[in-house]
Amino acid sequence: MHRRGESSTEEGAEGAAVLYMVIENFRDGDAAPVYRRFRDKGRLAPDGLEYIASWVTQDLRRCFQIMECDDPSLLTQWMARWEDLTEFEVIPVVTSAEAVSAVASRL
Repeated sequence: MHRRGESSTEEGAEGAAVLYMVIENFRDGDAAPVYRRFRDKGRLAPDGLEYIASWVTQDLRRCFQIMECDDPSLLTQWMARWEDLTEFEVIPVVTSAEAVSAVASRL
């Protein structure tokens, strides 16, 4: 799944949860409307979409979040609730430990 410019959506095997790196670029570089909505309404994530962690750039213009779910349509629902305030880029990711395991036979 990729919002900015659209790309493919990747799902885990048979309902397996997938980690997603969600990069948010706040519209007009303004974090205030995003944090105002978050304060007033919460994360607005549908059931089944789990927030793991997030980091915000020092200039408060971008946020990097890790989200997890087994149904990518949950991400789409969540982003629709925020797309007036932020542009999204979504990248399926694996942990470093999973990456090491994936390449171990080639080392």
